[in-house]
Amino acid sequence: DLALEDGRIDFAVHSMKDVETVRPGHIVIAAMLPRADVRDRLIGADTIASIRQGGRVGTSSPRRSAQLLRLRPDLEIVLFRGNVDTRLSRLNLGEADATLLAAAGLDRLGRPEVGTPVPVETMLPAPSQGAVGIEARGDDAQVRELLAGIDDPETSACVRAERALLARLGATCRSPVAALAVRRDGGLLLRAQILSPDGRESVEDEALIGAPEEAATLAEELLGRASSSLRASFGG
Repeated sequence: DLALEDGRIDFAVHSMKDVETVRPGHIVIAAMLPRADVRDRLIGADTIASIRQGGRVGTSSPRRSAQLLRLRPDLEIVLFRGNVDTRLSRLNLGEADATLLAAAGLDRLGRPEVGTPVPVETMLPAPSQGAVGIEARGDDAQVRELLAGIDDPETSACVRAERALLARLGATCRSPVAALAVRRDGGLLLRAQILSPDGRESVEDEALIGAPEEAATLAEELLGRASSSLRASFGG
Protein backbone atom coordinates (compact mmCIF):
# COMPACT_ATOMS: atom_id res chain seq x y z
CA ASP A 1 0.00 0.00 0.00
CA LEU A 2 2.79 2.40 0.89
CA ALA A 3 4.59 1.66 -2.37
CA LEU A 4 1.38 2.36 -4.28
CA GLU A 5 0.78 5.60 -2.42
CA ASP A 6 4.38 6.75 -2.96
CA GLY A 7 4.26 5.97 -6.67
CA ARG A 8 7.08 3.45 -6.41
CA ILE A 9 4.81 0.85 -8.04
CA ASP A 10 1.82 1.21 -10.35
CA PHE A 11 -0.10 -1.84 -9.11
CA ALA A 12 0.13 -4.65 -6.57
CA VAL A 13 -0.78 -8.32 -6.96
CA HIS A 14 -2.44 -10.08 -4.04
CA SER A 15 -4.04 -13.33 -3.02
CA MET A 16 -7.54 -11.95 -2.49
CA LYS A 17 -8.10 -14.21 0.50
CA ASP A 18 -5.50 -12.14 2.35
CA VAL A 19 -6.73 -8.67 1.36
CA GLU A 20 -8.54 -6.77 4.11
CA THR A 21 -12.26 -6.34 3.55
CA VAL A 22 -12.12 -2.60 4.20
CA ARG A 23 -9.50 -0.95 2.00
CA PRO A 24 -8.24 2.65 1.76
CA GLY A 25 -10.56 4.68 -0.42
CA HIS A 26 -7.77 5.72 -2.79
CA ILE A 27 -6.80 2.11 -3.58
CA VAL A 28 -9.08 0.06 -5.84
CA ILE A 29 -9.25 -3.53 -7.01
CA ALA A 30 -8.64 -2.97 -10.71
CA ALA A 31 -8.66 -6.56 -11.95
CA MET A 32 -8.96 -10.19 -10.93
CA LEU A 33 -7.44 -13.12 -12.76
CA PRO A 34 -9.45 -16.27 -13.57
CA ARG A 35 -10.09 -18.10 -10.33
CA ALA A 36 -8.13 -21.26 -9.52
CA ASP A 37 -9.30 -24.30 -7.54
CA VAL A 38 -11.26 -23.02 -4.53
CA ARG A 39 -11.00 -26.23 -2.50
CA ASP A 40 -8.81 -27.19 0.42
CA ARG A 41 -6.59 -30.25 0.20
CA LEU A 42 -6.27 -32.72 3.04
CA ILE A 43 -2.76 -34.08 3.59
CA GLY A 44 -2.11 -37.07 5.84
CA ALA A 45 -5.47 -38.79 5.36
CA ASP A 46 -7.71 -39.65 2.43
CA THR A 47 -10.83 -38.11 3.98
CA ILE A 48 -11.76 -36.19 7.09
CA ALA A 49 -13.75 -39.22 8.23
CA SER A 50 -10.67 -41.44 7.98
CA ILE A 51 -8.53 -39.39 10.39
CA ARG A 52 -7.97 -41.54 13.46
CA GLN A 53 -10.24 -41.08 16.46
CA GLY A 54 -8.89 -38.24 18.57
CA GLY A 55 -6.43 -37.36 15.82
CA ARG A 56 -4.51 -34.11 15.61
CA VAL A 57 -4.95 -31.72 12.69
CA GLY A 58 -2.56 -28.84 12.12
CA THR A 59 -3.97 -25.52 10.98
CA SER A 60 -3.92 -21.83 11.91
CA SER A 61 -7.20 -21.06 10.14
CA PRO A 62 -10.18 -20.30 12.41
CA ARG A 63 -12.49 -21.32 9.57
CA ARG A 64 -10.82 -24.70 9.01
CA SER A 65 -10.61 -25.35 12.74
CA ALA A 66 -14.30 -24.65 13.29
CA GLN A 67 -15.39 -26.68 10.28
CA LEU A 68 -13.23 -29.64 11.31
CA LEU A 69 -14.57 -29.60 14.86
CA ARG A 70 -18.10 -29.31 13.47
CA LEU A 71 -17.52 -32.48 11.45
CA ARG A 72 -15.32 -34.29 13.97
CA PRO A 73 -15.64 -32.99 17.55
CA ASP A 74 -13.13 -35.63 18.67
CA LEU A 75 -10.27 -34.03 16.75
CA GLU A 76 -7.56 -31.92 18.36
CA ILE A 77 -6.45 -28.78 16.56
CA VAL A 78 -2.71 -28.06 16.57
CA LEU A 79 -1.47 -24.61 15.57
CA PHE A 80 0.40 -24.83 12.25
CA ARG A 81 1.91 -21.66 10.78
CA GLY A 82 4.50 -20.97 8.10
CA ASN A 83 4.89 -21.70 4.42
CA VAL A 84 3.91 -24.93 2.69
CA ASP A 85 7.24 -26.68 3.26
CA THR A 86 7.26 -25.73 6.95
CA ARG A 87 3.78 -27.15 7.47
CA LEU A 88 4.51 -30.33 5.53
CA SER A 89 7.75 -30.78 7.48
CA ARG A 90 5.90 -30.52 10.78
CA LEU A 91 3.38 -33.05 9.51
CA ASN A 92 6.18 -35.44 8.50
CA LEU A 93 7.74 -35.04 11.94
CA GLY A 94 4.53 -36.39 13.44
CA GLU A 95 3.36 -33.19 15.11
CA ALA A 96 -0.08 -33.84 13.60
CA ASP A 97 -1.91 -36.60 11.78
CA ALA A 98 -3.17 -34.35 9.00
CA THR A 99 -3.26 -30.78 7.78
CA LEU A 100 -5.17 -28.69 5.26
CA LEU A 101 -3.73 -26.43 2.58
CA ALA A 102 -5.34 -24.44 -0.22
CA ALA A 103 -5.40 -26.35 -3.50
CA ALA A 104 -4.71 -23.16 -5.46
CA GLY A 105 -1.49 -22.49 -3.57
CA LEU A 106 -0.23 -26.03 -4.05
CA ASP A 107 -1.06 -25.90 -7.77
CA ARG A 108 0.76 -22.58 -8.19
CA LEU A 109 3.82 -24.11 -6.51
CA GLY A 110 3.75 -26.96 -9.01
CA ARG A 111 2.63 -29.51 -6.44
CA PRO A 112 -0.78 -30.68 -7.67
CA GLU A 113 -0.14 -34.20 -6.40
CA VAL A 114 -0.01 -33.17 -2.74
CA GLY A 115 -3.12 -34.03 -0.72
CA THR A 116 -6.69 -34.96 -1.55
CA PRO A 117 -9.23 -32.27 -2.51
CA VAL A 118 -12.00 -31.78 0.05
CA PRO A 119 -15.37 -31.25 -1.69
CA VAL A 120 -16.93 -27.82 -1.12
CA GLU A 121 -20.04 -29.67 0.04
CA THR A 122 -17.95 -30.96 2.96
CA MET A 123 -15.96 -27.80 3.68
CA LEU A 124 -17.02 -24.51 2.13
CA PRO A 125 -13.86 -22.51 1.32
CA ALA A 126 -12.73 -19.18 2.67
CA PRO A 127 -14.15 -16.11 0.93
CA SER A 128 -12.02 -15.20 -2.12
CA GLN A 129 -10.02 -18.45 -1.91
CA GLY A 130 -8.22 -19.23 -5.17
CA ALA A 131 -8.52 -15.68 -6.53
CA VAL A 132 -5.66 -13.33 -7.41
CA GLY A 133 -6.47 -9.62 -7.52
CA ILE A 134 -4.60 -6.55 -8.69
CA GLU A 135 -4.89 -3.22 -6.90
CA ALA A 136 -4.05 0.22 -8.25
CA ARG A 137 -4.44 3.85 -7.28
CA GLY A 138 -7.98 5.03 -7.83
CA ASP A 139 -6.85 8.20 -9.59
CA ASP A 140 -4.54 6.39 -12.03
CA ALA A 141 -6.95 6.07 -14.94
CA GLN A 142 -4.29 4.86 -17.40
CA VAL A 143 -3.17 1.90 -15.27
CA ARG A 144 -6.74 1.02 -14.35
CA GLU A 145 -7.69 0.94 -18.02
CA LEU A 146 -4.76 -1.33 -18.84
CA LEU A 147 -5.56 -3.70 -15.98
CA ALA A 148 -9.22 -3.86 -17.00
CA GLY A 149 -8.02 -5.69 -20.10
CA ILE A 150 -6.99 -8.74 -18.05
CA ASP A 151 -9.92 -8.72 -15.63
CA ASP A 152 -12.00 -11.89 -15.51
CA PRO A 153 -15.59 -10.64 -15.08
CA GLU A 154 -16.94 -13.86 -13.56
CA THR A 155 -14.21 -14.11 -10.94
CA SER A 156 -14.55 -10.41 -10.21
CA ALA A 157 -18.30 -10.61 -9.62
CA CYS A 158 -18.07 -13.73 -7.45
CA VAL A 159 -15.23 -12.44 -5.27
CA ARG A 160 -16.86 -9.04 -4.86
CA ALA A 161 -20.02 -10.78 -3.63
CA GLU A 162 -18.03 -12.80 -1.10
CA ARG A 163 -16.25 -9.67 0.09
CA ALA A 164 -19.55 -7.79 0.37
CA LEU A 165 -20.81 -10.59 2.61
CA LEU A 166 -17.69 -10.27 4.78
CA ALA A 167 -18.13 -6.52 5.02
CA ARG A 168 -21.72 -6.81 6.25
CA LEU A 169 -20.79 -9.53 8.71
CA GLY A 170 -18.05 -7.32 10.11
CA ALA A 171 -15.76 -10.32 9.86
CA THR A 172 -12.06 -10.19 10.65
CA CYS A 173 -9.24 -12.63 9.94
CA ARG A 174 -10.17 -14.38 13.21
CA SER A 175 -13.86 -14.85 12.34
CA PRO A 176 -14.79 -18.41 11.32
CA VAL A 177 -16.63 -17.74 8.07
CA ALA A 178 -16.84 -19.52 4.71
CA ALA A 179 -18.40 -18.37 1.45
CA LEU A 180 -18.48 -19.25 -2.21
CA ALA A 181 -20.27 -17.55 -5.09
CA VAL A 182 -20.73 -19.11 -8.53
CA ARG A 183 -22.54 -18.02 -11.68
CA ARG A 184 -26.04 -19.50 -11.81
CA ASP A 185 -29.22 -18.70 -13.75
CA GLY A 186 -28.07 -15.26 -14.86
CA GLY A 187 -27.06 -14.25 -11.34
CA LEU A 188 -24.77 -15.39 -8.54
CA LEU A 189 -25.50 -18.32 -6.25
CA LEU A 190 -23.88 -17.39 -2.96
CA ARG A 191 -23.41 -19.98 -0.23
CA ALA A 192 -22.17 -18.88 3.18
CA GLN A 193 -21.52 -20.29 6.64
CA ILE A 194 -20.62 -18.70 9.96
CA LEU A 195 -19.44 -20.83 12.88
CA SER A 196 -18.49 -20.61 16.51
CA PRO A 197 -14.73 -21.21 17.03
CA ASP A 198 -15.40 -24.64 18.56
CA GLY A 199 -17.70 -25.64 15.70
CA ARG A 200 -20.64 -26.32 17.99
CA GLU A 201 -22.81 -23.69 16.33
CA SER A 202 -23.11 -23.21 12.60
CA VAL A 203 -25.50 -21.12 10.54
CA GLU A 204 -25.45 -21.54 6.79
CA ASP A 205 -27.64 -20.64 3.87
CA GLU A 206 -27.56 -19.72 0.21
CA ALA A 207 -29.19 -17.09 -1.99
CA LEU A 208 -29.41 -16.29 -5.67
CA ILE A 209 -28.46 -12.64 -6.02
CA GLY A 210 -28.38 -10.32 -9.01
CA ALA A 211 -25.42 -8.14 -7.99
CA PRO A 212 -22.47 -8.52 -5.57
CA GLU A 213 -23.75 -5.87 -3.14
CA GLU A 214 -26.91 -7.92 -2.55
CA ALA A 215 -24.74 -10.34 -0.57
CA ALA A 216 -25.32 -8.09 2.44
CA THR A 217 -28.88 -9.42 2.70
CA LEU A 218 -27.63 -12.99 3.12
CA ALA A 219 -25.17 -11.80 5.77
CA GLU A 220 -28.02 -10.18 7.71
CA GLU A 221 -30.05 -13.39 7.54
CA LEU A 222 -27.14 -15.43 8.91
CA LEU A 223 -26.58 -13.00 11.78
CA GLY A 224 -30.30 -12.91 12.50
CA ARG A 225 -30.39 -16.68 12.99
CA ALA A 226 -27.19 -16.82 15.07
CA SER A 227 -27.04 -16.91 18.85
CA SER A 228 -25.80 -13.84 20.70
CA SER A 229 -22.49 -15.56 21.40
CA LEU A 230 -21.96 -16.37 17.71
CA ARG A 231 -22.89 -12.82 16.67
CA ALA A 232 -20.26 -11.58 19.09
CA SER A 233 -17.60 -13.17 16.84
CA PHE A 234 -18.59 -10.69 14.17
CA GLY A 235 -18.89 -6.94 14.08
CA GLY A 236 -21.87 -6.70 11.75
